[in-house]
Amino acid sequence: MEEILVGIKEKKIVDRGFLIGPVCPIYGCGAILITIVLAKYHSDIPVLFILATVLGACLEYFTSYMMEKIFKVRWWDYSHDKYNLNGRICLKASLGFGALGVLMVHFTNPFFISLINKIPHTIQSFIVVILAILIIIDFIISFNVVSKIKKVGLTGAKDATDEITARVRNALKNKSVLTKRLINAFPNLKIKIKKEVKKVETEIQKLEKNAK
Repeated sequence: MEEILVGIKEKKIVDRGFLIGPVCPIYGCGAILITIVLAKYHSDIPVLFILATVLGACLEYFTSYMMEKIFKVRWWDYSHDKYNLNGRICLKASLGFGALGVLMVHFTNPFFISLINKIPHTIQSFIVVILAILIIIDFIISFNVVSKIKKVGLTGAKDATDEITARVRNALKNKSVLTKRLINAFPNLKIKIKKEVKKVETEIQKLEKNAK
């Protein structure tokens, strides 16, 4: 849903998500959380929708907060959307989680579980191990790429200038294909500046010099 909406807005195919690969952990964790916690509300659509909305909003807020603390970077920002909370979540996105939660628990989960149950247990285990290995590798590579962003994402006030943010993004784009993929996935990436503008400018100039 997100890739379709962003793709229409950007008028191009986009690959969203923190990981370099075609996996978005926040949605996977949200799907697992909703499946486990809300399975007993399978037939109660209104309650299922409300709880899925709340769970989705809590997960998105927590993820945004933790990623900003770890990487010193604001990955998404709903500040310009109505009914947002600290720019980390907004009503529109949370209602989307609720609707998808109902669709998943009430309709798609039973269908896919019935298909999975037809696969022999040994093959299931093999697939799980392979996918787990691929995701772990993806996490390692992605963390390494994001660390480059962390080096220039100095913590501090939210009043970082658009010019500095743009120059940081451009410098990172030139570093590697993987970094470019990550920056393109989050076009509204917010770099928070801790020290004086002069110090930030010095860091940016170093990056641009190394990228040439």
